[in-house]
Amino acid sequence: MVSRRKDVLVSGEVYHVFSKSIAGFKIFNNAEEYSRMIKTFKYYQKEKINLRYSVYIKNLEEKKLDKSLMEKQENIVEIIAYCLMPTHFHFVLKQIKNNGISNIIANTLNSYTRYFNNKYKRKGPLWQSRFKNILVKNEEQLLHLTRYLHLNPVTSYLVDKPEDWQESSYLEYVNESEDNEKICKYEDVLIITKKEYKKFVNQRSSYQRSLKKIKDLIME
Repeated sequence: MVSRRKDVLVSGEVYHVFSKSIAGFKIFNNAEEYSRMIKTFKYYQKEKINLRYSVYIKNLEEKKLDKSLMEKQENIVEIIAYCLMPTHFHFVLKQIKNNGISNIIANTLNSYTRYFNNKYKRKGPLWQSRFKNILVKNEEQLLHLTRYLHLNPVTSYLVDKPEDWQESSYLEYVNESEDNEKICKYEDVLIITKKEYKKFVNQRSSYQRSLKKIKDLIME
């Protein structure tokens, strides 16, 4: 299986990273908010960040910054897979730089909290304490983990098919077309065709629903 959380995350290793909202509070209410979370995550994926994401966006809109300069920065993590849910998120990340995962999660959650609180005129934290992580030891575990993530919306009866949930990386895994908006890099850690992956995921959707009651024992 997988090992439990360790305080020190090792560069070059892959981790399942997840966090929940406080008391099941709904932190993603619409497409705009899901998109904000992903864009924020992509921004803090870069190594040298000296502006808050909100300031960066404002400067881009006012044409005070060249977006291409940011794109040339090195990544501190690689995103292998993800799934955003109304009250929590899952990311599968490969750490590239030391403290990369801790930094990207801290910066993203702080930024999204400021955005959300400002939007809804609220105060206080959104997230439960520190994020959790589990080391993924091999390709087989990684393959099953990505399926678990991509079936999360189906398991929770938000949609009937994983491709109907826009807030995950599933379509990146099964879509044959090239898309510049793709954020996941998984080809060097998972050897499977798009057709095979789609079959692999869909053949277990009903079974995973039956496991919902014991999911804490499986992944968390």
